Amino acid sequence: MSDLSFEQMLEDSLKTIHNGEVVEGTVIDVKEDEIVLNIGYKADGIITRSEYTNESNVDLRTLVQVNDTMEAKVLKVNDGDGQVQLTYKRLVAEKGNRRLEEAFNTQEVLKAPVAQVLSGGLSVIVDEARVFIPASLVSNTYEKNLEKYAGQEIEFVITEFNPRRRRIIGNRRQILAARRAEMQRELFERIAVGDVVEGVVKNVTDFGAFVDLGGADGLLHISEMSWGHVENPKKVFKEGDPLTVLIKDIKGDKIALSLKFEDQNPWLTAGEKYAIGNIVEGKVARMTDFGAFIELEPGIDALLHVSQISHEHVDKPSDILKTGQMIEAKVVDFNGVDHKISLSMKALQTAAEAVEETEEAPSEAAAEAVEETEKAPAEAAAEAVEKTEEAPAEAAAEAVGETEEVPVETAEEAAGTADPEETAE
Repeated sequence: MSDLSFEQMLEDSLKTIHNGEVVEGTVIDVKEDEIVLNIGYKADGIITRSEYTNESNVDLRTLVQVNDTMEAKVLKVNDGDGQVQLTYKRLVAEKGNRRLEEAFNTQEVLKAPVAQVLSGGLSVIVDEARVFIPASLVSNTYEKNLEKYAGQEIEFVITEFNPRRRRIIGNRRQILAARRAEMQRELFERIAVGDVVEGVVKNVTDFGAFVDLGGADGLLHISEMSWGHVENPKKVFKEGDPLTVLIKDIKGDKIALSLKFEDQNPWLTAGEKYAIGNIVEGKVARMTDFGAFIELEPGIDALLHVSQISHEHVDKPSDILKTGQMIEAKVVDFNGVDHKISLSMKALQTAAEAVEETEEAPSEAAAEAVEETEKAPAEAAAEAVEKTEEAPAEAAAEAVGETEEVPVETAEEAAGTADPEETAE
């Protein structure tokens, strides 16, 4: 019979374990924050929540079931309570590090969800091994807000691997740049000047908008946004707007875009609408010391020179006009080749005065005729009265004159007839 006691034989039947050793066990109990394993040792192995996963507050009962078999690494043979402290997370991380090292050497493209958004970048986990992607390596364009990547599965490559310093760096920008380069090559092979293509507004500045054409960005300059005048591109476009644009020019990898399609050119019909002599209406768009520019329609501006504003002297257009004011003027010059139109408010005032004089002339003539007509009977009546009054007076005067003349003549005749000597006798 053996000299060994039962306890000694039992102890000899159990395996010996050491710190750092990888053991396999069967789950015999699962709590919310703890897993108990039978590892074939005299004491059970314990895996706490923090040593199972990097996710805090997770319920382990939703991840592990009784009778599951799993591997773990020994942290402490005796944790002070007679139990073996194990870690599952660190074992998986070591395996993950080996996986990452292999991916680093081969430049394999990895895919993993973003576990955490940090102030300086993103943190992703591959097989419990943590990879940090700096903000500058997240995208091939500037990313102001990284929160949109939270929980999102992204692709990246490992560009730096140093597990001893806990420095494993991922790079997403490299992948995007490579794909962008391939798309750019394909884009330039199929586009040409004059083509109409689809794009999406990527960024808007004070001088224009950058449009993503799917492989390369094109610049839509403020001067090419409309046949009319655009004051501020940010009031017309916003990031994400879809656009149908015309490729105006290609120089190297630079693409100039335009929204000024030739079939929409307002100058095509301007010759008829703004012929010399036509009276037009427009809005004061802007003013200078020498005149005002009048917008007749989007894309067509005309010059109203300061000398053509009024018959009176005008020092500056702003003394008479104001921006946004609607005015009426006469076209005095049209140059369709150079796209120049000259207007005159003065000419319109002259025409209005001529019409006014023409309308006033018949009225004055009629008034004079009526006045003469009214005057004629009055003058005739006055003359008749005057003649009537003068006739008796003249007749009486003539009668008196005759009466006075007759006795004198009779006396003289009588005196002349008698002889003085005879009279004396």
